[in-house]
Amino acid sequence: MKAATGEKPQRATTEPLFQHRWLRLLTYLVTGWLALGITLAGGNSMGRGYALAGAQSFLAGCAQGAAVVLALWRPAPAWALSLGATTVTALAVRPHLAVPHTPGADWPWATPQVIAQAFVLLLLALRVPTQRAVGAVALSVATTVALENTVGAPKYNPNGVIALFVFSMAVLVGITLRGRREARTRLVEQETITAEERARRTLLEERSRIARELHDVVAHHMSVISIQAQVAPHLVENPSEELTENLAGIRNNALEALTELRRVLGVLRSEHPDDIDDPDGPGAPYTLPAPGTGAAPDAPQPNLARLDALIENTRAAGLEVVTDIQGEPRTYSPGVELSAYRIVQEGLSNALRHAPGSTVRVEVSHFSEGLHLGIVNSRPQGPVQPSPGSGHGLLGMRERATMLGGHVTATPTLHGGFMVTAFLPRAGAPVTPPPPRVPKTTEAPTGDHTP
Repeated sequence: MKAATGEKPQRATTEPLFQHRWLRLLTYLVTGWLALGITLAGGNSMGRGYALAGAQSFLAGCAQGAAVVLALWRPAPAWALSLGATTVTALAVRPHLAVPHTPGADWPWATPQVIAQAFVLLLLALRVPTQRAVGAVALSVATTVALENTVGAPKYNPNGVIALFVFSMAVLVGITLRGRREARTRLVEQETITAEERARRTLLEERSRIARELHDVVAHHMSVISIQAQVAPHLVENPSEELTENLAGIRNNALEALTELRRVLGVLRSEHPDDIDDPDGPGAPYTLPAPGTGAAPDAPQPNLARLDALIENTRAAGLEVVTDIQGEPRTYSPGVELSAYRIVQEGLSNALRHAPGSTVRVEVSHFSEGLHLGIVNSRPQGPVQPSPGSGHGLLGMRERATMLGGHVTATPTLHGGFMVTAFLPRAGAPVTPPPPRVPKTTEAPTGDHTP
């Protein structure tokens, strides 16, 4: 029923006290020695202080020692065993307390019994909810008061007050430690949930941005189709009625599709319509800036022709950037050009954040099958500050490339730098990529192959 109502179930009392194996082994060892000492000391105390026979005193000591060991796995039964053994022993030795040779015996709790009961209550408070631990110590108090004030004994030293103080302190310590452990666990769980939510939100923002950009590209093509369908009848003499109707239908369908695309695009941009970051800005390209600081949403989508402006802005930010263009520029689909621009932008942004003072080589290779990109930075020359980014730039690169049938590879270099390579098919459809071009390193080999 608790699972159905969303209520968090209570932990079982069999949960180990420590997660580390060596701590559990140390606990078992200490508990074993404590149980042995309580067994021997309890048997001796019962024989000398209460004048019990050897077998009876040893049995009473064994009961307390067994309760101490049992408390490691079953604290509630162990507490019941310790309290029950003490009650039985107190009632059994009551007639012997009037014997002349047993003056001033502690009753109803002997010293080994106090230690055993306190240890069991401590473990009980560590393993069960606070209400149950308080209930257990309250029952121990009630039993002690009943033995002292109701049953009584002819001649004894009443130690119930001292015993109850020790029991209360043991339970208080156990409750405090349990509360700290639960608070620490909840804090770790909350931090984990927060990190997961932040990662999920960042991923959704990146996918929303990709969707907005692709909608812009598709809307452009739909507008071109509509205009061409409208102009086509004027390019021929005496167009047939059938042709005119078909072109009019194409234009109407294009306009309807364009209207729907704009409506969906408005929904995607409804949260922060003016918060799309500057496509030429090299800093944190995959995060939404503060309201009012982004570029206009109607700005044209970037393409390969704007790479020079992007690189100049990066140089102005203090990063040394060299370019290497191979092959003849070709005609690519708008999605390929947009994704290529974003991949280079993210690579330069990562170099700015994680490799200050480094030299960056941007390689663009044109093949008949598609476009190859390489962004390689050298070892950072200055201290690396904590990154303000969201940590999902590489994920955005891979999503863009996968969407177009390409791929992205990111790996450290042998000289302490970082390399990002990407291949985007020319038409945005999967093809067999050309042999990978090994990007040139941005620094001469020094023989040291450790980052």
